[in-house]
Amino acid sequence: MAEPRIKLAPSILSADFSRLGEAVAEVTRAGADYIHIDVMDGHFVPNITIGAPVVASLRPHTHLPLDVHLMVDSPERHLEPFAAAGADIITIHAEVCPHLHRALQSIKKLGVRAGVCLNPGTPLAALNEVLPELDLVLLMTVNPGYGGQPFIEPMLDKIARLRRQLDEAGLGAELEVDGGITAEVAPRAARAGARVLVAGAAVFNAEVGPAEALNRIRASVEKL
Repeated sequence: MAEPRIKLAPSILSADFSRLGEAVAEVTRAGADYIHIDVMDGHFVPNITIGAPVVASLRPHTHLPLDVHLMVDSPERHLEPFAAAGADIITIHAEVCPHLHRALQSIKKLGVRAGVCLNPGTPLAALNEVLPELDLVLLMTVNPGYGGQPFIEPMLDKIARLRRQLDEAGLGAELEVDGGITAEVAPRAARAGARVLVAGAAVFNAEVGPAEALNRIRASVEKL
């Protein structure tokens, strides 16, 4: 059986916030698969980014799924606003959600795909009791909170272990990775088992421009 196509999810965290709509439209035209939106609250991570109204303002600029990553404390309080704003996927962190199963069920009741994210230092065992419920698992390959950080090399083994776990259990959750993804790192992450690659600085801060940068990442994984 052929391996599924690797999906690319440009992260608007590194885009020019004064022209987010244009940035989203540009990477949509360039062949992105998802638009990744990092929501930070200044508590769980140091920075503060955007809220549901900004997500709603971006919805008309793309037909692509909006992949909303909630890096916030008490994420269950924010599910309804982001679903109403147009999120297609909502990913919450296991580290800050004591009632993880209930929160995932709440996401699904809103008609949104449900994901869980793990920080680099969080073991895969944190997923064991909810893995069958997930549409997506996001592994952070940098410590969350800032764009432009280098990929943490030991995370390749973590990606590979989760890939085996999903495959052996016959589960269909997408394995997404976020942090330090470049045209050089992307094929290595894909070989380890990632199926969705989030790239921020490598796309939006590239000298060649977002469209060409996205094309180069796509070319790097299509050679596998």
